[in-house]
Amino acid sequence: MTVAVQQEDLQILARTLQEQFLAEVPSGEVFQIKCAVNKDELMILTQHPVSIKVDTEQIFSVIEEVIQSLAPYREQQIQCFLRMLGEKLPYAKRSLMMKGYEQIETPVKEKNEEDEIAEEAIPAAYPLAYSPPVSQTEDETEEEIFDPLAGTPDLLTTPHRRQISPIFLGMALIGVVLVGGVGAYVLTRPCVMSECREMQTAEELKTQSRQLISRAKSDNELAAITQQLETASAALTVIPLWSPHYQQAEELKFSLSAQSEKINQVLKALETATVAEQKMKTPANSPEELKARQNLWRQAIAPLELVNANNELYRLVQPRLLRYRANLKTVNQQIQTEEKWLKKLVDAKAVAGVAARRESTAKTIPDWQKVQSTWQIVVNALNVIPQTSPGYQEAQQLLLEYKPKLARARDRVTIEELGAKSYQQLISIAKQAKAYEQQQQWQAAVIYWEQALQAAKQVSNDSLYYNQAQSAIAPYSASLKQAQEKLQLDSAWQQTRTDLNKTCSSEIRICNFTVDEKGISVRITPEYEQMLQSGISEATTNNSSAIVDVTNHWEILQEALTVISENANLPLFIYNTENQVIYIRTPQG
Repeated sequence: MTVAVQQEDLQILARTLQEQFLAEVPSGEVFQIKCAVNKDELMILTQHPVSIKVDTEQIFSVIEEVIQSLAPYREQQIQCFLRMLGEKLPYAKRSLMMKGYEQIETPVKEKNEEDEIAEEAIPAAYPLAYSPPVSQTEDETEEEIFDPLAGTPDLLTTPHRRQISPIFLGMALIGVVLVGGVGAYVLTRPCVMSECREMQTAEELKTQSRQLISRAKSDNELAAITQQLETASAALTVIPLWSPHYQQAEELKFSLSAQSEKINQVLKALETATVAEQKMKTPANSPEELKARQNLWRQAIAPLELVNANNELYRLVQPRLLRYRANLKTVNQQIQTEEKWLKKLVDAKAVAGVAARRESTAKTIPDWQKVQSTWQIVVNALNVIPQTSPGYQEAQQLLLEYKPKLARARDRVTIEELGAKSYQQLISIAKQAKAYEQQQQWQAAVIYWEQALQAAKQVSNDSLYYNQAQSAIAPYSASLKQAQEKLQLDSAWQQTRTDLNKTCSSEIRICNFTVDEKGISVRITPEYEQMLQSGISEATTNNSSAIVDVTNHWEILQEALTVISENANLPLFIYNTENQVIYIRTPQG
């Protein structure tokens, strides 16, 4: 056995221990392990940083488990050491005695010349610069410090090709050094000593896979190819690390797995696209559903866009990718359209809030007209949201709420407009009634006061003008009653007026008169007064009989007016042209 082979086997043992440390020991990645042989003894040195807290028993236990799994063919002494990085001497030591397999008794034969030559070929010891710590005196020469790691690569940080010679493993590792035997287990593992069919199958599939993929016409065919790749890759995992095919198998397994992963990514994208296509067969019921469809298309498209023209999947993927992009564009447009309708829906809600606030503070017809127009804007905005929009259902629900409010606002405007019109009418009618009163046209005054009173009563109690109309009812009723009384008196005085009119009428107008509750006022006309004066002057010049005629006419006029006054039971006042009272008669007791 050569020293080189022995070195490689010791490195394999060190790596095996290192991997076990990674699996079982806390912070196992920071430990450094080196194996060496000195004077037929296997020595294992384990180093760690000062900052790491170490369970010594656990460390030695892990080492012992690994060594036991590689049972030697005879008893073997093993020395294990623990040392902190940077220190010269180990701080813990453990000696292990490994028991070998029971050997089947065979007939003893004498050593031949070949056996003696073989024994001489086994080196007495592998050089190792280590001696267990002993007391030294100043006169003694200091021994070289035990450091199996000196000049060797760090197994954690230095990449290594794990192409391991299948020769003599089993402790194996120790047995190689001591007896040169090989375990039956190692030699019978796949691809160690026999033909490697797994490698052949994987190599053939790798060579044929590109052509198979490029010919695939469906998702199912792609899935079948993926299954073949995964099966071939899984078959390579049985090749042990000491097989001469191990490194090649690892590389081939990585290649097959990578190819399978790429196909799986495409298949997953195609499956996602299928789900998205199914969803697009029905209208979206909400903006969230549209967003979900958009996300599905993006998930489907992104992996497919990575397939370039040189990829064997390109022929299968490209036509679908074009269709998927078109579908994504459609969804994006739907989202944009829906965002427009959703904005209209949100705006309608905001305007509805404005309408409600205006309604709560409306006091005038212009206020209510604004309330009506605002609700009309809200209803119009909701009415245009199409049935295909996900916001349609909410818009319809809001219309059920807002349309009655618009109707109430419209009715309120009508009520207020009618109330305002009625109030303005009653004000106008009452003004005309007062004018007729001033003209003592009591019949017309009564008619107009009745109309004004009726208009006041017709103002709706929902109208802002209701209270004002109600406050006018009482004075209008009083004015109507007074006018009716005046009309009654006026009717009673109608004969008086007729008599007065006959009395005051002659060849010339003798007098004018008025009749009211204060009495009968008679005013001599200028023409009659001039006639009287002219008659007196002429009578004075000619004869006394003319004076008598003038005097008699005046007296007859006074008597006639007195009789009329007595019949009406009203005072009589006669005025001259200068508005001076020239005769008064008051009713007797």
